[in-house]
Amino acid sequence: MSEQLVERVARLVQSASRLAEDRVRPQAARWQAERSMGLDVLREGAQLGLTGMQVPVELGGLGLPFSCKSHVGAALAEADFGFSLSLINTAGVAATLALSLPPTVAQRWLPQLLSGERIGCTALTEASAGSDFGAIQMLATPHGSGWRLHGEKRWIINAQVADVMVVYAQTQPGAGPKGIAAFVVDGTRPGFKRSDQGHTETLASLGTGGFVLDGYEVQGDEVLAAPGAAFKRAMQSINYARIYVAAMAAAMVRDSLRIALQYGQKRKTFGMYLPMHQSWRWTLTDAFIDLEAAQLMIDRANAASDSGQALEGVAAQAKVFATRMACKHLGPLQHALGAAGLSPDLALSRHVAAAQVATLVDGSTEMLMERIAMKYASGA
Repeated sequence: MSEQLVERVARLVQSASRLAEDRVRPQAARWQAERSMGLDVLREGAQLGLTGMQVPVELGGLGLPFSCKSHVGAALAEADFGFSLSLINTAGVAATLALSLPPTVAQRWLPQLLSGERIGCTALTEASAGSDFGAIQMLATPHGSGWRLHGEKRWIINAQVADVMVVYAQTQPGAGPKGIAAFVVDGTRPGFKRSDQGHTETLASLGTGGFVLDGYEVQGDEVLAAPGAAFKRAMQSINYARIYVAAMAAAMVRDSLRIALQYGQKRKTFGMYLPMHQSWRWTLTDAFIDLEAAQLMIDRANAASDSGQALEGVAAQAKVFATRMACKHLGPLQHALGAAGLSPDLALSRHVAAAQVATLVDGSTEMLMERIAMKYASGA
């Protein structure tokens, strides 16, 4: 990146960090207790440009590279993983529409996504199709110059409130990936019904839920990717997503280390501050070492994304290592604070739960291990 571009990214990440500390962290525990999303703060983030990071400047966005999204996602996840992924998903929908549709079509939704007035989501998962994306059963049938959609999506981030959706559907039952196409769905139109299926209370700020499409009509100019091309595009998008999920996982460990260190400097046991106990400081040191290793993998993946290099291998490795690292260390870091680590005023309990979510979104750890194995262990 040019020096000017690096400075622009740095300023936006600083804005995201201030938003996280001033607005997200103070409210995240309440969102979880009330089972609500931080929509007011998400709109504040939109006003900072966070939902338009990758949208071209001429369409009202910032025109920044993918790595900016990874850095912003990490800054927000230090305060709350759910909020971060919610905002990043809306930003992803805005970028997809801006880069995939004619400007006159994208403008039907883009200004409201950039302002935070409308929330976006990307819908792949169904009751019988998660990581096995090729098995989706939502059906798209030709209708005039457009399409009709029938089916149900579940466990979709932001689906409780989103009304601008990137939806993948099968146009040729039995064709697998070759028949999958991608469409824009507007939740304010007939044929869309929100559903509680797939709702989870684990991280309320994710807004996870589902919806049913019953004869929903897609106009001919609202096709994002034709049958056959959509599957490849989705896989490319998921590779990018694995990088920012890895960055968010690392950010939660970084935040937990900071919290533990601050606590340890004030808390005495047996006449000594906590860092004076070898077992306590080794717990933190072990996490720090793995965090450094994870960050190197994330940096490599970000560099590959910005330079147009192949992502599948480096993105999968970064996500597997970073999310495993988070699951390994967040529990012990919470334990290092004793009973204080259970306080809802601290982020530790949310981080522990979020690490489990991170191992599942955008490809489960087990699936990614198979992908890595096919590329490396087989000698390919």
